[in-house]
Amino acid sequence: MERIEINPRKMGGKPVIKGTRIPVYFILELLANGWSFEDILENYPQLTREDILAAIRYASMILKEEQYVGVFG
Repeated sequence: MERIEINPRKMGGKPVIKGTRIPVYFILELLANGWSFEDILENYPQLTREDILAAIRYASMILKEEQYVGVFG
């Protein structure tokens, strides 16, 4: 993903928006807490709409690759 970078020397290797120190998880948390794209862009002008979409796509890609084990009681 061209807008996401993972560098062990930046934010402990967490995926961030390229050229920033803003982690993907932070953008997802903002969205989960009700922030709109406009809210995010207003408060973090270094981000673009495409950056936000890239964070969502990245999370989706990671979840598709995860393997889940059911725990039944």
